Amino acid sequence: MRAIIVMFDSLNRRLLPPYGDTQSHAPNFARLAARTATFENCYAGSMPCMPARREMHTGRYNFLHRSWGPIEPFDDSMPEILGRNGVYTHLITDHQHYWEDGGATYHNRYSSYEFFRGQEGDLWKGVVNRNDTGRLKDILYRMQNQDGINRSYLEDEADHPQTLTFDAGLEFIDTNADADNWMLQLETFDPHEPFFSYEQYHRLYPESEAGNEADFDWPPYARVTEARAQVDQARNRYLALLSMCDANLGRVLDLMDEKDMWADTMLIVCTDHGYMLGERGWWGKSVMPWYDETIHTPFFVWDPRSGVAGARRQSLVQTIDIAPTLLDFFGLEPTPDMGGRPLGDAVAEDRPVREAGLFGIFGGHVSVTDGRYVYMRSSADPANRPLLEHTLMPTHMRSRFAPEEFAAAEMMPGFSFTKGAPVMRMPGWTMRGPSEFGTLLYDLKTDPGQTQPLRDAALELVMAQKLVGLMRDNDAPPSQFERLGLPVEGEVTQDHLLIEKQWAQVLLGQRRGPTVHDFARDAVIATVDVNSLLANSHARSILVDALPALGGKAVPPIFNDKTVLEIAGMVPHLDRTRLEQIEASLQSIVPAE
Repeated sequence: MRAIIVMFDSLNRRLLPPYGDTQSHAPNFARLAARTATFENCYAGSMPCMPARREMHTGRYNFLHRSWGPIEPFDDSMPEILGRNGVYTHLITDHQHYWEDGGATYHNRYSSYEFFRGQEGDLWKGVVNRNDTGRLKDILYRMQNQDGINRSYLEDEADHPQTLTFDAGLEFIDTNADADNWMLQLETFDPHEPFFSYEQYHRLYPESEAGNEADFDWPPYARVTEARAQVDQARNRYLALLSMCDANLGRVLDLMDEKDMWADTMLIVCTDHGYMLGERGWWGKSVMPWYDETIHTPFFVWDPRSGVAGARRQSLVQTIDIAPTLLDFFGLEPTPDMGGRPLGDAVAEDRPVREAGLFGIFGGHVSVTDGRYVYMRSSADPANRPLLEHTLMPTHMRSRFAPEEFAAAEMMPGFSFTKGAPVMRMPGWTMRGPSEFGTLLYDLKTDPGQTQPLRDAALELVMAQKLVGLMRDNDAPPSQFERLGLPVEGEVTQDHLLIEKQWAQVLLGQRRGPTVHDFARDAVIATVDVNSLLANSHARSILVDALPALGGKAVPPIFNDKTVLEIAGMVPHLDRTRLEQIEASLQSIVPAE
């Protein structure tokens, strides 16, 4: 028996033909659906990238206990378990986060691995005179500048890390087509931003002349403030990269056909999460609630044991089910700490796996869905406290924990899944707390676009009870219950409900941000960057009054080089009315560009 996982990053199910899209050129995803069971109700769990991969290894949610980080010493690792039981495992990837501090323990769980450089801001090629060395501590500058350097080495599609990743995957399959007992994880970072592909794919999605004025293929994680032409261009660049992914997926299907591998080789095609391309006025992920475009993911499974192809499956499945499914396929039992379930029967008979599942990001909403209703529980208090990390591997995405982060650290007894090991507990932080959006409840059957949050106490109670039950089943720390205003023990009652209390926040969080179309073409707030504005003492006082964060000696890196309008997409209080006031004040001081 053999198994192949083809994993993409930021793959939006709504833009795939098997899920109803008619715009994208993705014939191989349609071909894939004809050869597999296509799941209608797959939800990611722990967000974003490495938390999702920890779930793939462990079959257990990550986000309730810690943020982005490595495999922990007490974690069960599916590829490692397979290796100990005579199944050779191989990882091929261009996903650079595996080689940063927050992902450094994943790849060595495999029997062997290959890594291809150059995606996003991967610290790959060194060209000193193309760096402003004084700004290298600014992570956004460093990523975008490094990406420009990397692209100069990727002029041909054959050199692209996605291409090289699939080349290596095909080589592994071809080399080992006659061997038994192996698992290949073939994983590309695409179609994650930046949406860098090539002209042959761009031609599939013609752009207007206005859209070609700038090369906008790397949207910010923020509300949309850009012109419609730029929004269209970013979407087209995403679709172009998606079509490149589709072409490489086709190469895998071709080789499986050529080698006649369908009789004994499992195929799973999946993603870690989706991506928002302007829906409800948002770009990206993580800074907004985990709406359907980001958390409701495509999922395809070919299981040669049942031979089900071209079928749709309604069972509610999650990322945590991948590890148990692969273990089961190779005749191994899931470990006691795995909360996921093998999907053999779900593929064969659409047998239900669970009534509801959790999803979220550390420090954000803790959400539950039963496949129809989605309940996103906000913090009970705007301070979003207590928020505590629990780990034995104290690293962030790209750095170690700083010494000062350990000032309040303490050792505590572990959880049910730490195998007797204690863990460190310390204050945590998150990019953007959930309180500005409030607690949200949606009915995906009547409102698939999630534009009409519900104000239904009876339904909220039902979903809050499901949420608490799953949190308890997964041994969530008491601090999470306290942060969310939920009981660690005992019944969930009407007194614990939050939607009515937070309805003003819910309504405010639904607003779309202002865009360039709301202002004159020469508006100062839309044409002059804040660095330039701050050089004018009168303008500086106006900006600091509106944005106190600009009052320091240096502009915060996240705001560097941005216009006031672009910053408004990142902070909740700069609405259109406030921007109009700022513009009126600046007009008499600063000439627009």
